[in-house]
Amino acid sequence: MSMATSTQHVDRPCREKILIGIGNEYRGDDGLGLLVAREIRRRALPGLRVIEASGEGTALIATWQGAHCVLVVDAVTCGQLPGTLYRFDASRVQIPTDFFHYSSHTFGLAEAIEMARNLHELPPAMFVYGIEGQSYESEVGLSAVVLKCVPSLIHLIEKDLQAPARMVS
Repeated sequence: MSMATSTQHVDRPCREKILIGIGNEYRGDDGLGLLVAREIRRRALPGLRVIEASGEGTALIATWQGAHCVLVVDAVTCGQLPGTLYRFDASRVQIPTDFFHYSSHTFGLAEAIEMARNLHELPPAMFVYGIEGQSYESEVGLSAVVLKCVPSLIHLIEKDLQAPARMVS
């Protein structure tokens, strides 16, 4: 498993925290965000609201509107090795639209982030996490290589959430 990050440090307060898990559990690795959201919800982390979403862009913008800190989890498909772990500080960098090209929505996560940025409605702290998927076939359950990386992804998210009043990498 390799890891890609976009920044080293963010000094932004995270008062209201929302984690959004994106995906479709009937399309193999596309269920990643939902599985992670359910596991994080099960852990009942204080001060965190957990939401499951399909990934439609305008609904995402409405979901995070007014939040101070948003963490989004989605499967990634950009041609890297399956199992590659990603963390982007979307409040500082643009998310490449080709990272989510298996989405069934033409207006998905990357487009929603950029539209919110242009409308000055992007949360002060926004992070996108993902794992490069291997299979998006019509099946329930993640591929073995992606499933093996889920604990590392959850650990990274929990570490970020436990940072005192800010997100750090």
